[in-house]
Amino acid sequence: MTLTFTAHWLDQALQRRSPNANERPDPADLSLIVIHNISLPPGQFGGEDVERLFLNQLDHSADPYFAGLRGLEVSAHFYIRRHGDIRQYVACDRRAWHAGQSSWQGRSGCNDFSIGIELEGTDHTPYTNAQYRSVVALVRALLLQYPTLSEQAIVGHSDIAPGRKTDPGAAFDWPRFHGLLAAKEENP
Repeated sequence: MTLTFTAHWLDQALQRRSPNANERPDPADLSLIVIHNISLPPGQFGGEDVERLFLNQLDHSADPYFAGLRGLEVSAHFYIRRHGDIRQYVACDRRAWHAGQSSWQGRSGCNDFSIGIELEGTDHTPYTNAQYRSVVALVRALLLQYPTLSEQAIVGHSDIAPGRKTDPGAAFDWPRFHGLLAAKEENP
């Protein structure tokens, strides 16, 4: 699967523009890819509540868990569903609000210089083959589009916010991901 970009938007993604984004201090300063997981309600897959959260359209009365999300303004650049479909909410040259309080290699505020990729999942639910195919294809496309990114700077949310965040969790198979990325095959 070969993916391409036009004006910082992935051509093959379903595109929805989140209001939870702003200008980066330096739009050319992209040096980190952060992998997350999310599901709403927690552990439930397939609905549209994650998208509603990213678009500030979540019905906070629809589930008791959602009451704690009231007022939260969050987004990611990309969201990969269980079946592998990719959605994009923020252009790559803009700052998505995905990392929160964070730091990487002495730099704080990772939102300023990172791309956020959310996988529909939980820390302990295995990710699907389709998700691995899509995340590998997406990361390959990002590495080609933005030469300031590198395979050595792909981390989990837990790596930039230790003690605060645990995603993408033990279920994310980092050796598998890196092996597929290194293989350079079209269909991992």
